Amino acid sequence: MVRIKPFCGIRPPKEHAAEVASRPYDVLNSVEAQREATERSLLHIIKPEIDFTPIADEHGEAVYRKAMENFARWRKEGWLQQDPEEYYYVYAQTMEGRTQYGLAMCCHYEDYLSGAIKKHELTRPDKEEDRMIHVRNQQANIEPVFFAYPDDAEIDAIVAEVTKEAPEYDFTAADGFGHKLWVIRDRKTNDRITERFAAIPALYVADGHHRTAAAARVGAECRAKNPSHTGNEEYCYFLAVTFPASQLRIIDYNRLVKDLNGLTPAELLERLAESFVVERMGAEEYRPTALHNFSMYLEGAWYSLTAKEGTYDDADPIGVLDVTVLSNLVLDKILGIADLRTSKRIDFVGGIRGLGELKRRVDSGEMKVAFALYPVSMQQLINIADTGNIMPPKTTWFEPKLRSGVVIHSFAE
Repeated sequence: MVRIKPFCGIRPPKEHAAEVASRPYDVLNSVEAQREATERSLLHIIKPEIDFTPIADEHGEAVYRKAMENFARWRKEGWLQQDPEEYYYVYAQTMEGRTQYGLAMCCHYEDYLSGAIKKHELTRPDKEEDRMIHVRNQQANIEPVFFAYPDDAEIDAIVAEVTKEAPEYDFTAADGFGHKLWVIRDRKTNDRITERFAAIPALYVADGHHRTAAAARVGAECRAKNPSHTGNEEYCYFLAVTFPASQLRIIDYNRLVKDLNGLTPAELLERLAESFVVERMGAEEYRPTALHNFSMYLEGAWYSLTAKEGTYDDADPIGVLDVTVLSNLVLDKILGIADLRTSKRIDFVGGIRGLGELKRRVDSGEMKVAFALYPVSMQQLINIADTGNIMPPKTTWFEPKLRSGVVIHSFAE
């Protein structure tokens, strides 16, 4: 079972919602954030280095202080206002005609520590520490994490009923994705959501592993400082938007490599033929069509690579993943890239940027070869999390991303 609760959300008034809400801190760099940030944008709070000239080191003390000053100012100016009571919120996102409906809620940090909130990625201590400083300083979860839960018919029915009413927010962001928010003010409905989630066996981290780990560590810190700790304090809870697993879509997460490890293109193709059926597809973009089929862009041409029988293990939740197949058979075995986390010879591109981005970077000479992968399924992610396994780095890319600033959770006294 998992413990969740409603909360007194801090959020923009309706007329400012579209401007305040921003892309998450980790999907754009400081220069992009500075270019994108309008006067009331949450980017001034989650990427406050953009308020310095020149742009400051994002890990500097002055930058962390600036985040606190900006959060306080946004509240003073009325650009962020706190709801008077604890509510759940329905947050809907629409991309390419498809809508997914999540519940904004507070989850308990002990569920993460116990494994009731399941992860599928490792985190880096330095990134955890950076997020911890922000959470600790602000005494708030400014940005939500993105969770999935096993589908539940009663929760679906509650959400369907709530969304019959007009939403509190309804805006389309610059990327063309739609965002809506409903506030669930009916007390019985809120209570029923809490009760229903108590029967849900687990939640799954979809996106936001570092923010989740940081929130859990801050919760544990607060507990250690409170001799009267009961487990019900507001600091025990952190902000998540949680979606039915069947509604979520994972898109491809692709690879670019800077060199061919001393091989000529012809030698690379020869080596690939040991483990793959290699077909030259020509100049037209080729996208993988099934599991264990890959796309490669090399010297102005696209290729289809289909892994041969016996080169992968479909019975193994990690071995079945195409990121594993590519790493084992190509990146490590042929190109000499053993550690995806530390190698400077490889880069990763979310599929939202399209195959054209892979072509552009190879054609420019910056990279020598690109590989596009068939997307991981939600069921694969759940299988890995349920078995306590960890996915290789840069395996999943969820779209659309949650907008930050649609609703915020504070645990300040």
